[in-house]
Amino acid sequence: MLFTQTFIPTLREVPADALIVSHRLMFRAGMLRKLANGLFAYLPLGLRSFRKVEAIVREEMDAIGALEIKPTVVVPGELWKESGRWETMGEAMLRVKNRLGGDFVVSPTAEEAVTSLVRDELASYRQLPLRLYQINTKYRDEVRPRYGVMRSREFVMKDAYSYHTDASSLDETYTAMGAAYRRIFTRCGLSVIPVRADSGAMGGSDSEEFMVESAIGDNTLILCHTCDYAANVEKAACKPDGTEASPTDIPALEPIHTPEVKTIEQLCAFLKTDAQRFIKTLIYRASNVALDLSGAPGSGGLEKRKSSPDAPEVYPEAFFAVAIRGDLGVNEVKLAAVLKASEVSLAADHEVVRLTGAPVGFAGPVGLRTIPLIADLSVTAIPEGVTGALVADTHYAHVVYGRDFVPWLTADLRTVVSGDRCACCGGELYEKKGNELGHIFKLGYKYTRSMQVRYLDEKGQAHIPLMGTYGIGLDRTLASVIEEHHDEAGIIWPMSVAPYQVIIIPITYGGTVKAAADTLSAALETRGIEVLLDDRNERAGVKFKDADLLGIPYRVVVGDKHLAREVPAVEVKRRGEASVRLVEAATAADELSRLVYRELGR
Repeated sequence: MLFTQTFIPTLREVPADALIVSHRLMFRAGMLRKLANGLFAYLPLGLRSFRKVEAIVREEMDAIGALEIKPTVVVPGELWKESGRWETMGEAMLRVKNRLGGDFVVSPTAEEAVTSLVRDELASYRQLPLRLYQINTKYRDEVRPRYGVMRSREFVMKDAYSYHTDASSLDETYTAMGAAYRRIFTRCGLSVIPVRADSGAMGGSDSEEFMVESAIGDNTLILCHTCDYAANVEKAACKPDGTEASPTDIPALEPIHTPEVKTIEQLCAFLKTDAQRFIKTLIYRASNVALDLSGAPGSGGLEKRKSSPDAPEVYPEAFFAVAIRGDLGVNEVKLAAVLKASEVSLAADHEVVRLTGAPVGFAGPVGLRTIPLIADLSVTAIPEGVTGALVADTHYAHVVYGRDFVPWLTADLRTVVSGDRCACCGGELYEKKGNELGHIFKLGYKYTRSMQVRYLDEKGQAHIPLMGTYGIGLDRTLASVIEEHHDEAGIIWPMSVAPYQVIIIPITYGGTVKAAADTLSAALETRGIEVLLDDRNERAGVKFKDADLLGIPYRVVVGDKHLAREVPAVEVKRRGEASVRLVEAATAADELSRLVYRELGR
C-alpha cells in the first residue's frame, strides 16, 4: 500500500481532551477521530488494527466450538421487561420509541436478545450445550465518557452466551472461555490480571474479570503479595481480624452520656480509645430487593411487585441497618449482592430519624426493631463494643454481639484495603488500579427462568437451562495494547495487531531508490507481508518521525548510499529497538518475512 493512496492524517499536536496515552496516540497516528462526546470513528489505519483484534477473538471463539450469530442492535423493549432489567439498568440504557409508540432498546448487552432467539428454537436436551457468540456494536449512555475508546458511549463487544442442562456442563464452558480469554490477550500482547469479580447488574453466581493495570483505571484491584489471590475491590474478601467474641465476664450494657458526639472520630477523642472498639450503624435504602424479607423486622408493610407479568417479584424499596466495625467501610456492591438489590444508597437524614427514632449519629443495633439489621463479620469479633443507643446524646458501652443484639443476617460487607490479610494464605494485600477488558459470568437461571426458556429431557419432562455469558470489549482491548506498548515517539505495535508489518521509507522516491523500494514492497506482498510504502514527497526526518508514531514493527530505509555498495543493502530496524542493521537488498524480502512470521508464531 502506498502512503499517498491511503488516508493517515497524522497530527503533531495532542488534542486538548486526550488525557491518556492511547487516546493521544490514536488521534496523532490518524487512527481515530471524534464525532461527538463518547462517539468515535475509526479511520483506515485504526480499523486495520481493530480488525486484527477482532480476528484473534473470532479465531479463539471458533476454536472452543462457539458459533457466531448476528443479532440486531435495536431490540424490543418487551424482552428487557421480561428479564426485569427494563428498570434496573438505569439511565445508561438508551430507550427509544418507534413511530407506532413501541418500546425499543439500543443494546448495551444482548442476554435478552440471544435468550429470546434460543427460547424460540430450543426443544430438546440434545441441542445442549449451545455456545453462541456475536461481535457487535453496543451503546451505553455514559454520564462521563472519557479516555477515548477506553470509555465511550458506542463500542464493539464480543458477547458469548451458553446454555446447559447441568452445572458441570456450565463449568466446562466457563473454564474453556476463561482459557480462551487468556490466549486472546496473550496473542494481543497484553499482560492481564484475572480477578474474582461481582456480577453486578448481570446477575448470577461466579464471575471473573480480566484486567490490565492502569493508572487511570476505573477499578481497584486487591492482590496478595504472597499467593495468586486477585479480586476486584467490589468482590474482595480478607481474613477476619479475630475470632467470634464471647460474652463471658463482660459487664452489662452501660449508657454513656455523649453530648453532641456523633462521629467515630469524636467518640475516639471523647472516650480516649480507638475506632476498632466501635460498632457503627448505617441506614441504607435498597431498590428492587429480590431477597425474601418475610418475617424480617419492619417487613410487614412491604409488598412485592413485578415490573411486567413475566418479571420476577421484588420489593421496590426497603430499608436496612448495617452494623460494622468503626474503622471499616461498607462495600455497597457487596451489600447490594447480599440483598439481591439493583441499587443501595445511604438513607437521607430525615429517613434515619424516622426509622431509628434518634438523631443522626446515634443509631445502634441494640433494640433496633423497625428494620432488618445486617452485621458485618467484623462485628462478631469485637469483644465488647461501643455503639449508639438510639437516644440523643447517648451511647452504650460493653456491647456484645449475640448477647445484646442478634442481627437478622450476618455477611461479609467490609471494603478490603491495602494491609488487610489474604483470606487464602494470610499474606498482606495491596492495591492496584486496573481497567476491565473482559468478564465471564455464570448466570444460572437468571434470564432463562424470567424469560421462560424450556427444554425437554429424555423422559419428556420440561426443564430450565442454565446459562453463562462472556464479554470482551474490542475497542478497549486495542487501546490497552497501546497503553502497554509505546514510548515517547509513539506506538510500538505487537506484530499480531499491527496495522502493517513493514514500512518502507525511500530517502527520495525516485530513480534507483524508487525501483529498489518498489521491488522490495512487491516481493514482501508476494510473501503475504503487509507493507506500507512511504512514497510521499517529504523530508526523510518527517518520514522517520511518522514511522515511529505509527509504530509499524519493521522499518526499512532505502537510500542511494547503501544501494551504491558493492553488495546493495537496505537498513532494517525493529520499532522500539536502538540497533539498525544492514541487510542485502536481494535477500531483504526473505529476511523480513522470516522475522515477521517468527513473531506471529508461524
